[in-house]
Amino acid sequence: MERSAAIAARPARWVVMLAVLVCAACGLVYELALAALGGTLGGDPVVETSIVLSVMVFAMGLGALAAKPLARRAAAAFVAVEILLAAAGGMCATALYAAFAWYDVYRWPMIAVAAVLGLLIGAEIPLLMTLVQRIRPQEAGSAVADLFAADYVGALIGGLLFPFLLLPHLGQLRTVVLAGVVNAVAGVLVVLWLFRADLSARLRLGLYAAVAAVFALLAGTWLYTPAFERAARNALYDGDVVSARDGVVVVHTKAGPELYVDGERRVSASAGNEAAQALVHPAMAGRHDRVLVLGGGDGLALREVLRYPAVRDVVVVVARAAETAPARTDPALRALAGNAFADPRVRVVVEDAFAWVRAARDRFDVVVADPAAPSTGSAARLYTQEFYGLVRGVLRPAGRLVVHAPAPDTHRRAYWCVDAGLRAAGLGTVPYRVTAPGPVERGYVLAAVAAPAGLRAADDAPDPAVVPFLTPERLGHATWFPPGSERLDVPAATLTRPRIADYDREP
Repeated sequence: MERSAAIAARPARWVVMLAVLVCAACGLVYELALAALGGTLGGDPVVETSIVLSVMVFAMGLGALAAKPLARRAAAAFVAVEILLAAAGGMCATALYAAFAWYDVYRWPMIAVAAVLGLLIGAEIPLLMTLVQRIRPQEAGSAVADLFAADYVGALIGGLLFPFLLLPHLGQLRTVVLAGVVNAVAGVLVVLWLFRADLSARLRLGLYAAVAAVFALLAGTWLYTPAFERAARNALYDGDVVSARDGVVVVHTKAGPELYVDGERRVSASAGNEAAQALVHPAMAGRHDRVLVLGGGDGLALREVLRYPAVRDVVVVVARAAETAPARTDPALRALAGNAFADPRVRVVVEDAFAWVRAARDRFDVVVADPAAPSTGSAARLYTQEFYGLVRGVLRPAGRLVVHAPAPDTHRRAYWCVDAGLRAAGLGTVPYRVTAPGPVERGYVLAAVAAPAGLRAADDAPDPAVVPFLTPERLGHATWFPPGSERLDVPAATLTRPRIADYDREP
């Protein structure tokens, strides 16, 4: 057995098992990072995750087969695999983000990266099995059990570290860089310490140089990640990116400020006022002492709600604090939102809207639902029959709910799916639409337990000179749907069949 005599068999096996655990944790971090990045850039988390996992698992099988002829030189092969995996895995998120930002491609590069990572990860276990057996031969079933136990524990550790520690504190790009560094360290620890006698002096020197080069590459990537992200954002957005935090990006353009949340434009300087007015004011016709705003961290819907002096209390529920930060701190967005979040009537709750509504005991006169597009992340569940049923439960007897829905002209099935979900939850509806400057079509649905007779202005509504949407002509025209966007019979979206997400992705 050609192994350094500096370490006994039992401690040596533990070192190799530790390497198995570490490699498994890094491998799962790569998988989760690709899936998370795919959900953000590709738009459909289910599809992107399915592609990443299926391609990687298939490639792992090919990698295991490809490792068979390498078993004769298992030590050298393993450290080479770890060096390649450290470089490919540590750079994967940066490379994919660059392809998306500058060349508007993602799917095929993602498949290629997933295949390369899968091949390298798949080669690890056969090579480590060979190294374990060289330390102390044992029955095959027992050796496999030991390796897979360490592998599964490592996967558990990586799977928990990624969402709860690495991603929140390091972000996607630096998370995989750190995983790459750990991969390289694992290769050096196992081979260049335990099995250095297997390697010639020239080969050891070459491996040391390769490891040093990978460390330098990953260290440079780590250091330049902030600058790279700024450059990529500037390439993505038509304007100057002035802030970016937790998926919330503020861009200043010649026309005015714009706000993006998870890549979706939530505020457009040209159409923001019209869209917010059309969303809020029809729902305010009636009692409106207490108002609940779900989403709307940009403050524009809140600005319209606060135009009514009878409003005593407004609760705004957002998924993360970063969504309201621009409307508080960015001068242009704060002015556009009328400094609404400084109003003493406003209370902001940072919580998932579905969970908050489900646990709520308060009752409201008006609920304004302004969630992300249904094809964005997990937002589809905020367009389901179940969610609308929960919202109905927080409405006062004469309360109203208004939903910002997909545009009926470009996403006809998605729009009428919202209407179907509201009606399935026992609410009467008044669908309506507006054409905002751009021109951009916007879709809305007003709902109540007793179906509203139509759209009208509240008794204490602002003057139409201030809110042009409140003219009788505009209100009356809003409920007319031109050919191509008229009512369509589609089933409601549910938690188990969130079909609206697919409808929203239709061209």
